[in-house]
Amino acid sequence: MPSAVLLMLAICSVWLPSLRLPGRWTLAPWLPLLTLAVAMGLQDGRLDAGAATGIVLLGVTALGTTHASNAWQRRSLLALSLLLALLLALHRWPGFHNVLVLPSAAMTADARPFMLFANLDKGSAGLLLLALLAPRCHAWREWREMLCKTLLPGAVTIALVMGAACVAGLVRPALKWPDFTVEFLAINLLLTVVAEEAFFRGVIQHRLQSALQHIRGGTGLAMTASALLFGAAHLGGGLSYAVMAGMAGLGYAWVFRRTGRLEAPILLHFMLNAVHFLGFTYPALA
Repeated sequence: MPSAVLLMLAICSVWLPSLRLPGRWTLAPWLPLLTLAVAMGLQDGRLDAGAATGIVLLGVTALGTTHASNAWQRRSLLALSLLLALLLALHRWPGFHNVLVLPSAAMTADARPFMLFANLDKGSAGLLLLALLAPRCHAWREWREMLCKTLLPGAVTIALVMGAACVAGLVRPALKWPDFTVEFLAINLLLTVVAEEAFFRGVIQHRLQSALQHIRGGTGLAMTASALLFGAAHLGGGLSYAVMAGMAGLGYAWVFRRTGRLEAPILLHFMLNAVHFLGFTYPALA
């Protein structure tokens, strides 16, 4: 799956400094890697012209969100960017033939079966939102501050969510290390967690916090809205599963509010998913 690997490398490269070109030009490393991923996807049949068009459209609208001259244009392009990102993340944009990494299988005898895909559509949406719209760390000092402000609330979030999931009968302790653990964790981090946090925290919560900053309780409203929307996005797993996702979403919103950097909810979200995957029934009891 070379196109998926290139896309994941493009996401990792978002944190690299831009390349200096002749004159005053610079080039973000993620852009040529994304271009290569799209070209490889077109060549190996994982993408067709419609998929490439969707990726380009999202890139153009997201860029316009911060560069358009008028406020109404920026707001309109932001709304369009969110719609395009949502269509890509929900696999509703045509032209993508995502990579099946693991056919339907049950991790443990009492677990629901699940399938593992390397989703090029969701991953592309996450990359573009992360690179063009989300607030990120740009120096080691910011990384250190982010980690210090994330560790304690992160541990509390993981303990509360997994404890509540056990009490609700969704999961039970089940230590394991399947053969595909490394692949699962890499795909989960780069093609799922990054996309979800870029959308719910990096764009929705971040923009709502800015819009509601002069209203009493506005920050809390922004956090609650992002958590509720995150929970609603997981209703496909059932109401109890969506409630647990909403609880987790509050934790992700909390660390994003504390740090102002998207790396905090990405790290916490990934760690919670890793604890769930390695230490408990995954994805849930049958």
